[in-house]
Amino acid sequence: MVRLTRIYTRGGDAGQTSLGDGSRKPKHDLRIDAYGTVDEANAAIGLARAFMDEGEPETAFLARVQNDLFDLGADLCVPEQEEYRHPPLRMTAAQVTWLEERIDEINAKLPPLNSFILPGGSPAAAHLHMARTIIRRAERLIAALAEGEKINPVALQYANRLSDFLFVLSRRLNDNGKHDILWVPGQGR
Repeated sequence: MVRLTRIYTRGGDAGQTSLGDGSRKPKHDLRIDAYGTVDEANAAIGLARAFMDEGEPETAFLARVQNDLFDLGADLCVPEQEEYRHPPLRMTAAQVTWLEERIDEINAKLPPLNSFILPGGSPAAAHLHMARTIIRRAERLIAALAEGEKINPVALQYANRLSDFLFVLSRRLNDNGKHDILWVPGQGR
């Protein structure tokens, strides 16, 4: 477990921050942007949970996802290297598989789509749509990072699958799609 005794260190006052391996990077570094965006998605999921009942299985799903997003951030904050003083936490294929199983389970109970869905519906679903778009941005940043640096490929897979999970879960929270807001092409012409 991580133990935090001091909340501020002043280490970032000059525009740099420490990675998990102790190296320093500018706060605008692509790696920092990627895991910062993962954190932003996690916060949006927390907002969605504030509109949900704690006893529901969907809330437990999101609690697990929030924990996994901290794992994803931990993975991204430690650059790949040959040897480590302490082995870093890395995303695993089992975490991606868990998302796929939940997607299949939830989607099996939803009616097929005849149009794209506009973000909205219930407050929880609307916040999940926001989280979905944020994790898509994180995914693009992780993909860009992977072009220049070696990363754990499962990190990118997890981000990709998570946006799909958040999409189907938002439909579930919109009364199994009954309150989805469908796009009507050209409606405003």
